[in-house]
Amino acid sequence: MTAESTNLSMQERFQHLYRVISGERFLKKQGLGNEVPFFICPYKASEAVEMEGIQRQLVNQLERQGIRPLCINLYDLSISILRTRGIWEQVLKRESSVSKDQLRELLQGVLDPEKHLVPAIAAELDGADFDVLFLSGVGEVFPYIRSHNVLNNLQSTAKEKPTVMYFPGEYTQSLELGASLDLFGRLHDDKYYRAFNIFHCQA
Repeated sequence: MTAESTNLSMQERFQHLYRVISGERFLKKQGLGNEVPFFICPYKASEAVEMEGIQRQLVNQLERQGIRPLCINLYDLSISILRTRGIWEQVLKRESSVSKDQLRELLQGVLDPEKHLVPAIAAELDGADFDVLFLSGVGEVFPYIRSHNVLNNLQSTAKEKPTVMYFPGEYTQSLELGASLDLFGRLHDDKYYRAFNIFHCQA
């Protein structure tokens, strides 16, 4: 997390998120230049339960203002894909008899962001009237789905409306090292440059 958001209470974070996301500048994607309207909402992994509460509170408050969020949980969507493809039961049976690496390879194949996950997200977008997309469940789908792969493949699919990814870790940006999504504050290999830290955004 950034020093700025770390120092904010949960209620202060909620207020900031609400002010930014409900603002015309955010909803109309103003001031982004040629960048995709992707925003990272980082938080400590230990704050996951509180952030889920903030997200629910945010959805309720936005809906009361006539702003329509579309919430997609990557973990729930992954299970839905496995069920639709008829391999959910197979995965459950194999889980106890194969190594973690073998299970990861299996899931990485059937939940490949480009071939399966992002097309499933696109199908949900096509059938919905919404103003902002909320993506969550990033920590639950690690390591078989990596957040930077999702965002890279979403760039052409989810560019019409702003997207906010709730991220249990740090989104670090520096001139020397570039930008990276550091899941759980420990994994520093997921380079992604095209998102904005929502706590750096003005309402």
